[in-house]
Amino acid sequence: MDAAKPPGILIHQYTGLPQGPAFEHWRDRALGACGLEIGPSHGDSIDCRLQVSVVDNITLAIPEGASAQYSRTQSGLADGSDDLVLIAAHAGLVNVRQNGHAVELAPAQMVLADMSITGSVGHTDENRFTTIRMPRRALLDINPRAEDKLSQVLSDGAVAETIFRYHALAAHQAPHLDAVGQRLTAQHMVDLVGLLLGADAEHAALARGRGHAAARLDLMRADVMAALGRNDLCLSEVATRSGLSPRQAQRLFEQAGTTFTEFVLEQRLLLARKLLGDPRARARKISDIAHSSGFSDLSYFNRAFRKRFGATPSELREA
Repeated sequence: MDAAKPPGILIHQYTGLPQGPAFEHWRDRALGACGLEIGPSHGDSIDCRLQVSVVDNITLAIPEGASAQYSRTQSGLADGSDDLVLIAAHAGLVNVRQNGHAVELAPAQMVLADMSITGSVGHTDENRFTTIRMPRRALLDINPRAEDKLSQVLSDGAVAETIFRYHALAAHQAPHLDAVGQRLTAQHMVDLVGLLLGADAEHAALARGRGHAAARLDLMRADVMAALGRNDLCLSEVATRSGLSPRQAQRLFEQAGTTFTEFVLEQRLLLARKLLGDPRARARKISDIAHSSGFSDLSYFNRAFRKRFGATPSELREA
């Protein structure tokens, strides 16, 4: 059975034997455009849940389930795709094959695979991975020697951690952005992959200043949004999670035209306004809404709210 989460996020699920009309229909819908075949990674049956997120010119995949192996076969090469795919191991030992060459990935390790040659990768409940598929030319533009790193085990602590976290954020949020936002997210992801592969000094400076910085800022913003209700939320905590010093983190916010404190205040006020206008929250006290939006001082909340929206919280609720 297939389910869709618009826009740009597809979730394909299948459990059963790799044969028959139901399987063939599911396979064609889930993998037909990818040029891949699927079979069990062990046993006789497939147990697969595949989330595919299309973000501009890249595709982010999150495969899950007890038994599935994805293969690029000789017949599949007829589609002419020469895209490159970064496979990142999340748990267990992930086995990747390219043209008969086997690579075993431990958690936090990655490998760059080539869609123009045969290969395969599988998962179980214990062995899990995610992928980033991107146009070859896009990656070569940021790292002209990227092909030298094909089928090599890759591991770069700070950059790899950023890729893991940015993949999770982009896979769920980026398809909802407008065309410009998607294009920038895709570029930032390719920049990160280029850095992971060891770009030369000129390209590395570009990727750090463009992709790495933007990805870290997006991740810090996401951390803030997930913790708005905490009145002890602080810059040092958010910065540390992204591998930055507080000063470095503050600089990224300033380069985006704000400060950490201003960004947090704005998001808390927007959350409070949303809750005040929600009919389902009509019975909630304003003080409760203020507290759940991260404000510990009700007087400060009222002043900040009126300054931002030109009305008190109670006036806005009545309106």
